[in-house]
Order: sequence, then structure tokens, then C-alpha cells
Amino acid sequence: MRLSAIAIRWGRLFGPRCVRGRCYMSGLCDSAHFVRQWVEKAEDDLKVSTYLLTMGHECPYSAVCFHAQQCVEKYIKALLVYYGIDFPKIHDLTKLTRLVPAEMLIPLSDEEQDKLTDYATVDRYPGDREPITDAEAEEAVSIARRVREAIRSFLPPEVLTH
Repeated sequence: MRLSAIAIRWGRLFGPRCVRGRCYMSGLCDSAHFVRQWVEKAEDDLKVSTYLLTMGHECPYSAVCFHAQQCVEKYIKALLVYYGIDFPKIHDLTKLTRLVPAEMLIPLSDEEQDKLTDYATVDRYPGDREPITDAEAEEAVSIARRVREAIRSFLPPEVLTH
């Protein structure tokens, strides 16, 4: 499988470089390995959001929602990299899901895309917004799990972890 231009750009920023078909270090010359790295990062975000929910009333719900959004974003980007689809370096789930081929249905409504995108952008900073509730945080994690399962069904076993 050939790496897309965005995969190569991300690799230059965050990983070993390929030169004349060879890597300085093992890794990103293998696109399956690169997709697996996206999947691992997405899994880490889901673990963090799930763990934070166990804190009860001490839980930082905004952090739960942020990591749930990051899980969804990174799974979408893993899918795009796997299929060689370029994407901008953004957090906007609406724009990212529009890049996914139509035959790959991502179970994420427009409202959910907007809400999750806000968790990664607007809600990360102080402002006049209402605090995020435990119900919203649990819903965000539930959405992340649903999207995770759908996207994993489009990826081959060799790029999946866990």
C-alpha cells in the first residue's frame, strides 16, 4: 500500500523518514504500521476518557469529552490514511467525515459531529458556556465507542490493537 501525501507529511513531523524506499528507523515506510499508530493513539484517548469517568463527582467531564472527541478524530484519520485519502490538520469532525468514502457509513450524526468538535475546540478554554455534565460525558464516550467499532470494521486486523 502506498502512503498518501498527508501520511508522508505527518510522518515527516512525527516519525522516521523514508528515503529512497528505506527508513532511517523502522516504521513509517510501512503504511500499516502508520495506520496502527493512529489506532493506538485513538485507543489511548478512549482509555483516558473511560478511566476519568471512574472518578465520580471529582471527574473532569470536559477532559472526558475532549478525549472522546480525540478518539473519534484519530480513528477517522486512521481510516483516511489507510485508504490513502489526504486530510487537513484539523479537529473538525464534519470536515473529516466528509472525506470518508460514502460506502463507509460512520455512525455519527451532524449534531454529534458538532458537539464533539466543540469539545476539542470551544470547550477546552474558559468562557460563558455551561459546565459539561456527567450525562454529556458518558454520551461522548458512548459515541466514541460506537464510531470506534464501525471504523474498526473497515480496517484490516493487522492495523488493529487490542
